[in-house]
Amino acid sequence: MLGGISIWQLLIVLGIIILVFGTKKLRNVGTDLGGAVKGFKKAINDEEKNKESDKEEADQPHAKVSHEEPGNTYDVQAEEKKAAENRSSDVHNEERK
Repeated sequence: MLGGISIWQLLIVLGIIILVFGTKKLRNVGTDLGGAVKGFKKAINDEEKNKESDKEEADQPHAKVSHEEPGNTYDVQAEEKKAAENRSSDVHNEERK
């Protein structure tokens, strides 16, 4: 017995529900409920697979990328400083003339 409810009482309640809603509507509700449960299980399984694949990727060493060029750098700040010094020396030379 389920908490004092007998099988006959459950059958009477089931019969009333079938009379009120009809079998077609109850079948649709059952199908929708089953689809929702199936979708929920699929989402949980996909999440677990994603966590496992992320864990596997974290265990693998990352590839190192190197970029080596021999002395081909350009210092923009030094160039601007040099240009500013040239401008200021040109201004001082013009003032002296």
